[in-house]
Amino acid sequence: MFKFELLKEDGNARLGKIYTPHGEIDTPIFMPVGTQGTVKAITMKNLEEINAQIILGNTYHLYLRPGLEVLKKFGGLHNFSSWQKPILTDSGGFQVFSLAAGKEKEGKQKAQVVITEEGVKFKSHLDGSWHFFTPEFVVEIQEIIGSDIMMPLDECPPYPSSHQYALESLKRTIRWLERSKKAKKNPNQALFGIIQGSTYEDLRRESALRTVELDMDGYSIGGLSVGEPKEYMYAMTEIIAPLLPKDKPRYLMGVGTPEDLLESVDRGIDMFDCVMPTRNGRNGTLFTHFGKINIKSAKYKLDETPVDPLCDCYTCKNFSKGYLRHLYNAEEITAYILGTIHNLRFYLRLMEDIREAIKENRFKQFKKEFLERYNGQSV
Repeated sequence: MFKFELLKEDGNARLGKIYTPHGEIDTPIFMPVGTQGTVKAITMKNLEEINAQIILGNTYHLYLRPGLEVLKKFGGLHNFSSWQKPILTDSGGFQVFSLAAGKEKEGKQKAQVVITEEGVKFKSHLDGSWHFFTPEFVVEIQEIIGSDIMMPLDECPPYPSSHQYALESLKRTIRWLERSKKAKKNPNQALFGIIQGSTYEDLRRESALRTVELDMDGYSIGGLSVGEPKEYMYAMTEIIAPLLPKDKPRYLMGVGTPEDLLESVDRGIDMFDCVMPTRNGRNGTLFTHFGKINIKSAKYKLDETPVDPLCDCYTCKNFSKGYLRHLYNAEEITAYILGTIHNLRFYLRLMEDIREAIKENRFKQFKKEFLERYNGQSV
C-alpha cells in the first residue's frame, strides 16, 4: 500500500519517506525520466548503481508504443522493463497537448487535438492515427502499466493563457480528477491530484483548495516550467505549498535545474522530475559542483582531470575530461552513456546531500554554499 511519512522539517524543507509496493522512496527525491519505459542512454543496472529510487514512465508514449497488448502480456512495465523499484507514470496529458498539437515533422501529417468535456481526441505524433483519452481510460491504461503512482488526465494550459481560459481549464481538470478517482480500481496504486491555474494567484489557490478537498494520495503542481519566467514558477510554488496537507507528498512536475530543485525544496516540495540531466548528458553539457561545462570545448583536449572532482560516479572515477571530449567529438555512443551516468548521479547526489542537510537542520546553509560554488566558479 502507498503511504507517506513526514520525518522532519527544516524551515519549509521536508524530509520524508514514501512507501510503495515496489519499495521505499526517500524525499526530497529527483526522478529520472524514462518516458518509453527506459531512461535514455543508460540501463536499469546503471540506474541502480547511481542510487535511483524511482523512475518515470509516460502514459501517452507507452499507450502508443509498445501498446496495451504488450504491456498486458508482460504483466506491466516493471516486468517488461526489468525495473523492480517504484515507477511513477504521467497521464500523458502534457504530451497530448504539446505533441498532438505540436510541430510538423518531415514526412508526417501535422497532429491535432480536440478537447471536449468527455476527454481529449488527438492524433498520434507517430503515424497520425486518431485516439481518444478520457479520464477513466487514462487510469485504466496506468493500471495496466502497473505504476506505483499515477497522474490523472488534466488540461495543461500553455503560457501565456488568459485568466478566463486558465479558469475553464482548471475547472475541467477538477471534473476530470473526480472521474479519475471514481475510476481507480487498484488500491495498491496511488493517484495524485494535479493543481493548475497558470500564473494567476487566485486560480492557483482555488485549484489547490478544490484538489485537496478530493483527498488524493499526493498533490502535483502542473503547468509550470512551460515557458513562464522563473520567478513566476517560484511564486506559484510558494503560494500553493502551504495550502497542501503536510501528510501527503508534493510533486513539482517537470522541474528542473539544480537551482530550481534547491529553491523548490526551500518552498516545501518533495518530488521532482526533468529531462534536463539526461538530455544535456547526450548533448555534452555536464553538471558539476562548480557549474555546467561544455565537454566538447577545445580547452579540455589535454585535460587529465575528471569532470567533477567532487563527484563519486563511474564516469568521474575512471575517465578524464580529455577522453570524454574525444568521445563526444567522435560521436561515440559511449559518450552519451557516460555523460548521462554523470549528470543523473550529480542530480541524485544533490538530493542525497539535501536530505542530509535537512536531517541536520542546516538546509539553508547548504543551499547558500552550494549555489555560491555552483554559480561563482569554473572548472
